[in-house]
Amino acid sequence: MMSGPHGRVGMQESGPHVGIIGGGQLGRMASIAAHRLGVQVTVLDPTPGCPAAAVGADQVIAAFDDAEAVARLARTVDVLTYEIELADPTLLETVTDTPVHPDPSTLRIIQDKHTQNTHLQAAGIATPRWTAVETAADLAAARERFDGCVLKARRGGYDGRGVILLDDTWDDTDAIAAIGGAAIAEEVVPFVRELSVIGVRGEDASRTYHPSENVHREGVLHEVVVPPRTDEAVIEQAIATASAVIESFEGRGIFGVELFETAAGEIVVNEVAPRPHNSGHWTIEAAPCSQFANFIRAVLGWPTGATTLAHPVVMANLLADVSGPTPAAIGGVTPVLQTPGARLHWYGKQQARPGRKMGHITIPELAADPDVGVDDMLLERVRALAAGVTFNGDASGVDT
Repeated sequence: MMSGPHGRVGMQESGPHVGIIGGGQLGRMASIAAHRLGVQVTVLDPTPGCPAAAVGADQVIAAFDDAEAVARLARTVDVLTYEIELADPTLLETVTDTPVHPDPSTLRIIQDKHTQNTHLQAAGIATPRWTAVETAADLAAARERFDGCVLKARRGGYDGRGVILLDDTWDDTDAIAAIGGAAIAEEVVPFVRELSVIGVRGEDASRTYHPSENVHREGVLHEVVVPPRTDEAVIEQAIATASAVIESFEGRGIFGVELFETAAGEIVVNEVAPRPHNSGHWTIEAAPCSQFANFIRAVLGWPTGATTLAHPVVMANLLADVSGPTPAAIGGVTPVLQTPGARLHWYGKQQARPGRKMGHITIPELAADPDVGVDDMLLERVRALAAGVTFNGDASGVDT
């Protein structure tokens, strides 16, 4: 069943009840984890039959900034949280009778890259050098000041959108127009690899998962390698930095901390997400308690679960291979299903759009020592499997 704009759907259950603003793939995987814990989930999402609803979560069909719908959801749940930065912190601050985690103040800071960097620097955490820009003259001054410049929209950018790596072909006026609003200019960090650390902040303590190495192409995450192919000192510094980041914010929940590793072995924070993170999907197969289970535990104030790395693992995103919006139909998965240990996750999105994240594949190296690391052949295997999956083919998902 599906509700109208301000209604709810689904069956009532006993036990704790978590409301989540956003019902995409993160809400979907959080809902699966919640149901295993006996926790009911209701998501608020404007898309009827959103990915979370497809796996049994109740759904409120409404815009993220619909005050009446958010208030109605808050009245029916034990705790309110969010899996998307499009949630409205001002609106969440009006929720007084239901706890909201992470705190709306955390969302407000992180939503705006200007305030996020200001907050991190005030906490003594290293970020790229940066400055706020509003005009072409501001940008020209930043490009004179910095050795290489990245222009970022202050709000709303993700997966390469709202980010421009400026080279000599970019005119300052055109770049400001292309970014479409308030922005910051950051100095390019000459990194050797991109890392991230998923952290969980519970009622009494924080934990971090093992750092991952993230492989991006054109600003979009393609593969994740755990443990990262770097030395132990860098791993320890990444964990320490991420822990400081998480402790600097208010409220319980999951945080994804994106990092740069420089040639000198230093760690610089790129961005922070106050929610489950794409680079942490490997935790479903390779950690005792996944980021999604810990997300639910943390916002409820329950004890959080172990975050140790059980075995090396690689993950590859499945990106829609279509030229325009089209009904999603998965195909090419027979090789994935035939690969020992490979795990296919399809997010159940009804429409494929160019480059849209439609699912992921994880391959854990079950027989390997976590301290040994990932064989490059395992990374090539998951990369090849991902390349063979299509989202405009046979709707059954299995090749015929």
